[in-house]
Order: sequence, then structure tokens, then C-alpha cells
Amino acid sequence: MTSRTATLSGFVAILLWSTLALFSTMASRVPAFQLVAMTFAIGGLLVLGLAALRGRLHLARPTLASFLLGFYGLFGDTILYYAAVRTAAPAEANLIHYLWPLLIVIFAALLPGGRLQLRHLLGALIGLGATALLISANLGAGAGLQPGHLLAALGAVVWASYSVVSRRFAAVASESLGVTMLGCAVPALMAHLAFETTLWTPTPGEWAGIVGLGLGAIGFAFASWDIAMKQGDVALLGAASYASPLIATILLVLAGYAAASWLLAVSCLLIIAGALVATFGPGARSAAA
Repeated sequence: MTSRTATLSGFVAILLWSTLALFSTMASRVPAFQLVAMTFAIGGLLVLGLAALRGRLHLARPTLASFLLGFYGLFGDTILYYAAVRTAAPAEANLIHYLWPLLIVIFAALLPGGRLQLRHLLGALIGLGATALLISANLGAGAGLQPGHLLAALGAVVWASYSVVSRRFAAVASESLGVTMLGCAVPALMAHLAFETTLWTPTPGEWAGIVGLGLGAIGFAFASWDIAMKQGDVALLGAASYASPLIATILLVLAGYAAASWLLAVSCLLIIAGALVATFGPGARSAAA
């Protein structure tokens, strides 16, 4: 696969993730661990099915290290995100979670051979300002700091660190994520049976959310992102990722799950601006050189 094709694969993942908040909110009545188990089972079977159709099923076996990394990133971020959008306003939780493109830039700069520059710090401050703006509005409205805000921020840290470290596993085929996803579904199912009450009768809308997550934002998107991070143009993908929270927020507003407001618009633009500054700000040209 060429670098250009892998980069296009990353664009597909970014577009699919724009639906994450919408589908998660549609399925918000489904207990979190049950939702993780269902969506990861769907996603894992999708990835393995596509591998079989392409004659690449023999590449689906992950290494122990790649499986553990995938479990940390895929399971950890997803359960935190699902919990966040049901314990805080979905649009707010989604925007806070989308600090991860900015964190990827910062974490990558801290790796051996990297260097934290002024643009990284400026971008971080702008992104934190957007987050503070959202949270301050809740405090002013008497809602206070919601658990979902903290869960969304923690999910951003988990996903950013997973994405950066996954670059070290370029030799592991992306088809192996199918096994990793099914592996993530097992502890999620066990936790669901131990701590939650099963929702046996999801509505058609909730089923649409479950299937949309499993096939798109979980299954196809995770595999596409893995290909892109290992073989594509990471800098370009990082810049493209910043459009996702804007699309996601628009979808939530259009679907009636969030109210349009100047606060959401400004916060969204600030997060995008912060990430762009971190990537293309002062010192970016000399660093590229």
C-alpha cells in the first residue's frame, strides 16, 4: 500500500469518527459495558471478515505487545468516551475529547528525537482555553464540573498516547485489530454481566446507533486509522483530524441532541485553531527542514 492510499484511509477514519458522538448519543440507554461488548464484537467480526475476503486472514494474529497496546487504546478510550457522553452534555464531552489531535502533536514531540516547541505550548494553551470555556459555562449555570468532562479528557490522553506508540508497531498487520477488538469485547461483556442490567429491547433508533458504531466508528475506522498511522502522512492526518469535532458538533445539533450556541461554536473553533497552531505554528517550517 502506498503512503497516499494509507493517508486516504486515515481521512475515511476521521469522517467516520465524526459520527461517533451522534451514534453514541442515539444508543445512550444501552449500558456502557454492554455497548462496548456489542460494538467491538461487530467491529472485530467486520475486520476479520474483510481480511478473509482479501485473503489476508493469516495476518490477523497480533503480537502480545500489539494486543496489549490495542486493548489499552481501543478499549480504554471507548469505554471512557461512552461514559463521558452520558454523564455530561454530549457536544461538550465530544469537544473535550477532541483534544487528542493536539495531544498527539505534544506527545510525539516528547518522544526520543522529538522536541517540544513554542507552537506546541501555544496550541495546548488555546485548546485548554476552549475546554475551560465549556466548563466555566456549566459552573455559571450551576451545573458544576461534570464527571463526563473529566472522562472525556482522560479518553483524549489515552487515545493520543495509543496513537503515538502504535507507530512503533508498523510491522504488525492492521488485520490483527480484528482479534484485538474481539478480545476487548470479552472483558466488556464480563463487566456488563457483573455490574449492569442488560437492555434486552433496544429501539430501532438505538439499534441504528449500535450498528453504526460497530461497523463505522469502531470497526472500519479503527482499522483505517491503524493503516494510516503506520504508513500514511501523519502530519497531514493530524491537521485533517481537527475538522472532525466541528462535523460531529454540527451532526449533534442537526439531530437535535445539542442546542446551537455561540459557546459551542467558539469552543469548537478554538480547539481546531489550537491544533492547527501546534502543527503549523512558529517553528514548524524550520522543524520540517
